[in-house]
Amino acid sequence: MSEYKHILKKQREYFATGHIKDIEFRIDILNILKQNIKKYEDDISDALYKDLGKSKFESYATEIGITLSEIDYITSNLRKWAKPKKVKSPLFQFPAKSYIYKEPLGVVFIISPWNYPFQLTLEPLLGAVAAGNCAILTVSQKVPNTTEILEKIIKETFNENHVKFIPGGSTVSKELLREKFDYIFFTGSVNVGKKIMEAASKTLTPVTLELGGKSPTIVDKYADINIAAERIVWGKFLNCGQTCIAPDYVLVQKELKEKLIEKLKYYIEKFYGENPIESNDYPRIVNEDHFNKVSKLLLGGHIVHGGKTDKLDLYIEPTIMDDVSWNDNIMNQEIFGPILPILTYENIEDAINTINSHPKPLALYLFTDNEDIEKKVIKEVSYGGGCVNDTILHLSSSELPFGGVGSSGMGHYHGKASFDTFTHEKSIFKNSKSFDFNFRYPPYSKTALKLIKKVLK
Repeated sequence: MSEYKHILKKQREYFATGHIKDIEFRIDILNILKQNIKKYEDDISDALYKDLGKSKFESYATEIGITLSEIDYITSNLRKWAKPKKVKSPLFQFPAKSYIYKEPLGVVFIISPWNYPFQLTLEPLLGAVAAGNCAILTVSQKVPNTTEILEKIIKETFNENHVKFIPGGSTVSKELLREKFDYIFFTGSVNVGKKIMEAASKTLTPVTLELGGKSPTIVDKYADINIAAERIVWGKFLNCGQTCIAPDYVLVQKELKEKLIEKLKYYIEKFYGENPIESNDYPRIVNEDHFNKVSKLLLGGHIVHGGKTDKLDLYIEPTIMDDVSWNDNIMNQEIFGPILPILTYENIEDAINTINSHPKPLALYLFTDNEDIEKKVIKEVSYGGGCVNDTILHLSSSELPFGGVGSSGMGHYHGKASFDTFTHEKSIFKNSKSFDFNFRYPPYSKTALKLIKKVLK
């Protein structure tokens, strides 16, 4: 028996004991995880700095703090979510009763990426554990320091037959995907997502795919340009642009373009100084391969701000590009780096048509004070989720399910949605023995047909 088959076998045996189905156990183990995260907070921050150049503030705000907050939200609501739910029964089924029981799926596989390695490993795990599952985790090999601290925290929190962390990223994933899981949760690129789905189809395993794409930002003539520029710069250059829901490009109403560009320049300098390479708050590209990939995108279009690079430091300056078209290489792929192309449009219908002519994005951001335009964009454009007059922040709410649509992903999580993703809703119909409709049994008469037509109409 291979190592991975043995791990899966042990987890299935542990799941079969029913121990982890106990609600109080689930809450207790999540609280232990919370305490261990707090215990190693400095180590987590140090690891994220070594892997991605993140400041302590950014590490806490986007990785550690958001995870702690999610644990509190889940543990506060889990008893309510897990209760059997009584639902209405049709009148013709009287006096029967109907219920929905919540049960865990079994053993799940969570594959997380390198860009937010701490948060995007633990967020889906919280849902899996809250729902009563066993889990196997792996994270990208591109973040070795974060991998090390994650493995330490998982080992100190969980019995390995309950939750097992296996370093190795894509190498481990290829091997494990040959096995049969009860659910697969993947966060990463569209191309890898297709491979995950193909592998899952061979064992009929359900999947959640959290992918990405080119998330647009619309700035219309009714927007507060100052606020728009400030929040676009923050959202775009957070984590050096290596965010699946970062503003990928800006569609600005033509007459506002020059004013917006000047404001964007202003806030880049305000946030990161005249020389961002010296800023303690500006992260770095994850590795040389990704640096090379993103740097090539600087060759198309007209750079109106930034553009400097330092390969040894894995540094790419916050960059704004103008005179960009959809024929340019930068507009034919997700940028996933600190380059912001600016495109223009004449009216909101043009902007909507432009977005709708491309694959559905994971996020969309709209800056406007016109409620009619707000309603029009939300109604007529399909995308995973987004913000009006801000960027990124919809991701941080436990009340808002997060996920993609179309090629930007399938399924969703966060808060109750995480619990639901890893839960099977089992429908139960409980009938009475004291009363029955005899006309439902054969042989069927003409009277029975008339009665059923009255009941089911």
